[in-house]
Amino acid sequence: MPQTATGRTPVDSKKKAAEKNEKEIRTDAKQTKGGGDLEMIHAEYEKRRKSQVQAIKKTDKGLMRDMLYQMVLGRVFEEKCAEVYRMGKIGGFCHLYIGQEAIAVGSMMALKPDDMVITSYRDHVQAMVKGITPGAVMAELYGKAGGCVKGKGGSMHMFSKEHEFYGGHGIVGGQIGVGTGMAYAAKYKESGQVTLCFFGEAAVNQGIFHESLNMAQLWNLPIIYICENNRYGMGTSQERAMSSRSIARKAEAFEMANEFVDGMDVMAVREAAMRSIDRARSESQPTLLEVRAYRYMGHSMSDPGKYRTREEILKHQERDPIVLFQNSLKDAKVLTEKDFEEIRQEAIKATDAAIKFAEESPFPDESELFTDVYAD
Repeated sequence: MPQTATGRTPVDSKKKAAEKNEKEIRTDAKQTKGGGDLEMIHAEYEKRRKSQVQAIKKTDKGLMRDMLYQMVLGRVFEEKCAEVYRMGKIGGFCHLYIGQEAIAVGSMMALKPDDMVITSYRDHVQAMVKGITPGAVMAELYGKAGGCVKGKGGSMHMFSKEHEFYGGHGIVGGQIGVGTGMAYAAKYKESGQVTLCFFGEAAVNQGIFHESLNMAQLWNLPIIYICENNRYGMGTSQERAMSSRSIARKAEAFEMANEFVDGMDVMAVREAAMRSIDRARSESQPTLLEVRAYRYMGHSMSDPGKYRTREEILKHQERDPIVLFQNSLKDAKVLTEKDFEEIRQEAIKATDAAIKFAEESPFPDESELFTDVYAD
């Protein structure tokens, strides 16, 4: 999406972007609750598969393997989290990322190591993609001293200054203002860093979303706001909670670049992220990405999910992001079934090692109770 020297998107480009967004939204709407059928979903799947194959052929094969590994690791790790949570080894809230793996992997693996990331409470996979080890993430879930926050953050508050990963925030939308401040600091210090700020669609109804986008565009901040639209804010569907079905177009109120992206297509996410990151790094301009996916699990492990049917979940699993990516990699002759099995076994091994590390790690010492606590 080209822009003028002032960072404003030309009218014609804006119109084309809006038309593209609207087309994507209409297609996606047919796949939501109350519309569409398997025949239509399969047709869309095949369309995405063809576009993925073309994108894959232009991308480094080693990177493609790494991206698939991170997606599979995220899925295996979260499935194990669900298992040990039910056994009582993880306490408190636990929000799983199953079904949304393409968003974190597609966007974050386009970053430089010193770029910054901030997210919501559904943060396990983002933490691992940013470089925190599976063992440190699992130990944090266990509340153990070997965790990335010494066992004091738990599921919702992963953090690592070393890896430029700043949470893990439990307040809906709370991280949006903080992420905007991080981008301001990067511009002020001329560090060259870009910030990715993740949040769910329910956070868009918070005032901090609108205030932050206004500031980011007004001050030309190098930030990409990524709305992970998984269609439900806790148990309430977007259709019941939001008057506008397009979140991406909300950026137009602030003259901000925006895109609607299929979050089940990791290559589509990557390409949109790369455009946005380049805009932030070279022009110091923000972007809003609405990346629409579907979470297979409930809002958290305590959510029975009675507000949706099993048929609805199965319908969206027909477009599983990992299966789609694997099939595209196979069609592009980049990886084989043998490679897929090797990757899965690597992910299982890493997850098992994470469990072992968490089990063997001690609980924090009582002397740690008041360390890293700030009071004004």
